[in-house]
Amino acid sequence: MNLSRKWLLGAASMIAVVFGLSTAGQATPTHAQLSCDNPPFDVSQISNVWNLTDFCQFEEGIFGEILSGGVPRDGIPPIDAPEFESIEVASEWLQPQSPVLSVEIEGDARAYPLAIMTRHEIVNDVFDERPVAVTFCPLCNSGIVFDRVVDDETLRFGVSGLLRNSDLIMWDDLTQSWWQQFTGQGIVGEFTGRQLETLPSVMASFGQFVEQYPDGLVLSRSGRSYGSNPYVNYDSTDNPFLFLGEVDDRLLATERVLAGMIAGEPTAYPFSVLRGEPVINDTVGGLDVVALWQSGKASALDAAVIDDGRDVGTAALYERTFDGETLTFSLDEDDNIRDDQTGSIWNVFGTAVEGELAGGQLRQVLAAPHFWFAWAAFQPETAIYGIDAAE
Repeated sequence: MNLSRKWLLGAASMIAVVFGLSTAGQATPTHAQLSCDNPPFDVSQISNVWNLTDFCQFEEGIFGEILSGGVPRDGIPPIDAPEFESIEVASEWLQPQSPVLSVEIEGDARAYPLAIMTRHEIVNDVFDERPVAVTFCPLCNSGIVFDRVVDDETLRFGVSGLLRNSDLIMWDDLTQSWWQQFTGQGIVGEFTGRQLETLPSVMASFGQFVEQYPDGLVLSRSGRSYGSNPYVNYDSTDNPFLFLGEVDDRLLATERVLAGMIAGEPTAYPFSVLRGEPVINDTVGGLDVVALWQSGKASALDAAVIDDGRDVGTAALYERTFDGETLTFSLDEDDNIRDDQTGSIWNVFGTAVEGELAGGQLRQVLAAPHFWFAWAAFQPETAIYGIDAAE
């Protein structure tokens, strides 16, 4: 990773390192040219790029937490006009274990291979008439999908080149506000404090996607070559790159956790626990949930070739209430996920595939497989299943 470790510690440092921009030969803008008459620091060296950003609106303390990733705005280019291909065509280059971000909206299922997402990080897409942003931050292993509409305006999101807690900061093309990918919140600019709507997704294997959605579509390579991993062995390190904070030592920094705000309570299920306990019936904040894990998905952040990465498995979280009844789940002798009430078989997508409840779908809880250090940085009060209770 050719990312320079430059820190934005306060206004002066921020001006010095934002993207490594050069303003040679360009006139220094006056405050009259800016959207903010009295910015909290001298923005003259960055306003040629961020000419619409309202720097008078920002989350308190944010400028001391932001650092440069060493690339210019959209130096990691988002995909704005995604093309898709059939599963048959995608199978010519994807393997059953290839990691993908699976998104299904009203029957339209699409897979976004992490081989592509690691190189672009954002795909501005449209499902039927619903604009969405499919995002992936490799440094945090965070795949999150957002609705792109704010105040009836459809936003196009890009990669700012900035990081906070090692996480991607996005920007929108309407107001040039800065958005935290991890939380979907506006942190600098006109949309400061605004919250994007998060949509359900599952970081699964290509084989699992195909089994669940045999008529699904796959983001196309569009003639380019993908598959190599620019972050070799990154998910085995205990020293996260471009991270300013202290790592919560309850887990290895890059331990994967299925984490989310469950009934208002930050909760994490470590993959190391899920591997030994693939079905976890739990109740958090009064909400009955089940965490499911299944092997078969390669890590995108391990081996030099993504498909050669070690098997880290797929995990997702669902409500256990179905059709008015609270179900409990367990593995049978053939490693099938069954509910104890009807004996129906379910898969990692929360779908009943055999038995009395076949065709039924559990309601997904918004949780994703993040790296622990990043989740803990944003949610330090997180309870860890199987760890905290044992202490």
